[in-house]
Amino acid sequence: MRNKHRLVRAGMVVLLVGGLGACSGGTNGAASGPGSGGHGTATGTQGAPPHPDGVSGLRAGVRHLTRQTTAATRPHRVTTCTPATRQVKHTKRSGRSKKTWYTTEHYQDCHKTTRGTESYRRVIRPERWCVKLDDVNGDPKKDAVWYRVTSATYHQALGADDHARLRFTPTGTGC
Repeated sequence: MRNKHRLVRAGMVVLLVGGLGACSGGTNGAASGPGSGGHGTATGTQGAPPHPDGVSGLRAGVRHLTRQTTAATRPHRVTTCTPATRQVKHTKRSGRSKKTWYTTEHYQDCHKTTRGTESYRRVIRPERWCVKLDDVNGDPKKDAVWYRVTSATYHQALGADDHARLRFTPTGTGC
């Protein structure tokens, strides 16, 4: 009887692990989507660097996208506190006798409440620095590939001549 229960439990674990693997997208090498936390290769405008050791190619262009914001409002949250009391039970034992008494404890009952709205600047697009390469990693068929880079790498590429050979580690793909 015990072996039957063990087999049933083992089968349920296998089904659960298989189901969770299917829901998470598995590890088939493709990213599961933005914010999914899946591992794999990044494509498109969102993602991790395609080559952790860096890329090289001929400089085809640079682009700086400034941070874009807009005015927005959100609920203004304030902490509201009111005085409150509660009964506290005290017990003292002495031999076989037990003495119990109560005291009143004063405290502040605090909670967040919404009171009006407040204005703030919402970021629509973060600041980005991009470099476009031709002949990526020596492949003449890989032309006009955009990579997101750090500000320092962008300024280094900005000072370089057109079609100068560059080597850097990108922070992402696309621009």
